[in-house]
Amino acid sequence: MKKRLLVATCTLGVLTLTACGSGNGGGGAQDGEVTLKLVAADYGDKASNSSTVYWKDVAERFTAANPKIKVDVQVINWNDIDAQVKTMIQSGNEPDILQTGGYADKVADDLLYKADEVLSEQTRANVIDSFAKAGEVDGTQYGIPFVASARAFFFNKAVFAQAGITEAPKSWDDLKAAAEAIKAKVPGVTPYALPLGPEEAQGESLIWELGSGGGYTDAAGKYTLDSKANVEAFSWLKTNLVEPGLTYTNPATTDRKTAFADFAAGKTAMLNGHPSLIQMSKDGKVDYGVAPIPGKAGALKSTLGVADWTMAFKSGGHKEEVRKFLDFAYSKENTLKFDETYNLMPVTKDTLQEMTTNGKHKDLEPFFALLPNAVFYPLGDTTWDSVSAEIKKSGGTAVNDPAKVLGELQKKAETAVADK
Repeated sequence: MKKRLLVATCTLGVLTLTACGSGNGGGGAQDGEVTLKLVAADYGDKASNSSTVYWKDVAERFTAANPKIKVDVQVINWNDIDAQVKTMIQSGNEPDILQTGGYADKVADDLLYKADEVLSEQTRANVIDSFAKAGEVDGTQYGIPFVASARAFFFNKAVFAQAGITEAPKSWDDLKAAAEAIKAKVPGVTPYALPLGPEEAQGESLIWELGSGGGYTDAAGKYTLDSKANVEAFSWLKTNLVEPGLTYTNPATTDRKTAFADFAAGKTAMLNGHPSLIQMSKDGKVDYGVAPIPGKAGALKSTLGVADWTMAFKSGGHKEEVRKFLDFAYSKENTLKFDETYNLMPVTKDTLQEMTTNGKHKDLEPFFALLPNAVFYPLGDTTWDSVSAEIKKSGGTAVNDPAKVLGELQKKAETAVADK
C-alpha cells in the first residue's frame, strides 16, 4: 500500500529493527543490554505529522517497561526506504525487523523467522484472520500485517439525483442501468471511471474478476488469469461499458490517479475506491456515497484488500527481544494511535472493534464491514511481483480482446512459475 494510501493507494510503511553490536547489526552489550535500531518509513506528509514522533514515543515507553532493551529510532522517507533496505540485505547487514510491501521474496531466500516465532500466541490470535492468511507462504505465515486498506464503491449523490437514481447499484446490470441514465440526463459527466492503466491495472482487474466469481488463482494457488470467469468479466466490461461510451474512451491507458481526481472534481459519477478518496471528495465538495462493490449477481461480500507487512530476519539472532517489541507495538494502544493518526485501516481485531464503536470513524464504516473478508493478491507466491508487473503493462487491454490478452498473461505466469 505504501504512502499512496495517504494520497491516492498500498504498501503502507517500512519498519526495520536492527540490533547493534555485531557485524550483521545484531549483538548485545556486555551488561546484557541490547540496542535495537528501528528504521521506519514516514507516513506523514509534513514535519508536524512525521512518523518520527510516533515511533519515538513507542520506543520510549517500550524501554521504560524493558530497561535492558534500548531502541534507536530512525525515520526515512518513502522515496529512499526500499533502496536502503535492499542495500542492507545485499551487504549482509539484514535488519531484525522489516515492514514493507512484500515478504515472499525474503522467504524464498530463507531470510525470515516464521510469524509464530516472533509473535506471542495472544498477538497472533488478535490479527484479523484474512490478513494473517495473506501473510502465508505454502501454509506457513511469515508476513505480519501492519496496516491495511480495502476497496468499496463510491458514487456521486448529486449526479445520481439528477439522473433519477435512488440507490447504489448492487449488480452489474444495476450499474449499467445507472450509467445509461447518467449519460442521458447528466451531460459532461463520465458515468463510470474504469482505470485499467499501468498504475494499478492489477487492482481494478481483480475487483471485476471477483465480481464474476473469478480471480488470479484457484484454491490450490495456481494461476487462473484466463479462466472462463475472468474472460466473462472483461467481455461484460467491453460490451456494456466501454463500447457504449459509458466510461473512458481508453480505460487501458487511464490510471487510478486520474479517476480519483475526476471523481473529486465531479467529472465522473461512479468508481471503485479506497479510504483516501474520502478526503479527496470532501476537499472537492463532492456529496459522495459509499457502498459494497457491485458484482455480476449482486453486491460483493468480499473486496480487494491491501496491506503492508512486518517481517523478522533470522540473521540478527534477537528473537526474544524482537518478540517483546512486536507484542508491545501491536498492542491496541499503539495500533489505534497509528491508524487514527494516518486514517488507515486496522489489521488487529481489538483495534477494529474500537474504531467501529468509538463513533469517530463514521466515514470508514463501509470499509470496516468489508475488511474481515478482504481478498488479497497472491502475495505468498514468489512469482507474484513479476506476474503483477505483466498485468500492469498489458492487463488493461483485455477490455479490447479478453481471451487473447488474458491467455497471453496466463502463459507468462506459467513461465514465471516454471522458472522459479
